[in-house]
Amino acid sequence: MAFSTIGRMLRRVRADQSKSVANDPAVRTAGRMMLSSPAFDDGGAIPTVNSATRAGDNRSPALNWSGVPGGTQQLLLIIEDVDVPFPRPLIHSIAVLSPAATQVTEGALVTSNHEIRFAPAGLGRRGYQGPAPIPGHGPHPYGFHLYALDLAIPASTERKGIKGVLSAVDGHVLAAAHLIGTHEQG
Repeated sequence: MAFSTIGRMLRRVRADQSKSVANDPAVRTAGRMMLSSPAFDDGGAIPTVNSATRAGDNRSPALNWSGVPGGTQQLLLIIEDVDVPFPRPLIHSIAVLSPAATQVTEGALVTSNHEIRFAPAGLGRRGYQGPAPIPGHGPHPYGFHLYALDLAIPASTERKGIKGVLSAVDGHVLAAAHLIGTHEQG
């Protein structure tokens, strides 16, 4: 059976939007920052080059942000697919960034370096994992969530994945920014 047939069969099966990491009590805050990408507008289509589909290059999009509050010790970036046919959204990437950073260039979210470290995301992967919805499943919204933290996450916590990261940041989020992009595969 072709993947597009499976995707069409599962079209009504979607993760519960209320389970998005953006709604987790550990990252709730009244503080706001701005997050944007020159590759796509908020709510717009993520370019194929930024997807992990056969036609894409799995190259992370450039991201820009502003409004990082004073006292920020680290930035946390989480990318998720909130429409997968699973009980919970699929975490595509978890990255911790320098508090002095105001952007990541296209393709920068690939490997750890002195400015970026990764925690294991969905399926235990590290680094950027671009959109790759099941063909025929319809458009998926991908959430890019940026959090300013008043503490640096220890590297040992990063090995525990999203649950360990959320536990470590609970009560330490100063501000948040969100950007949604969509992607669909045949």
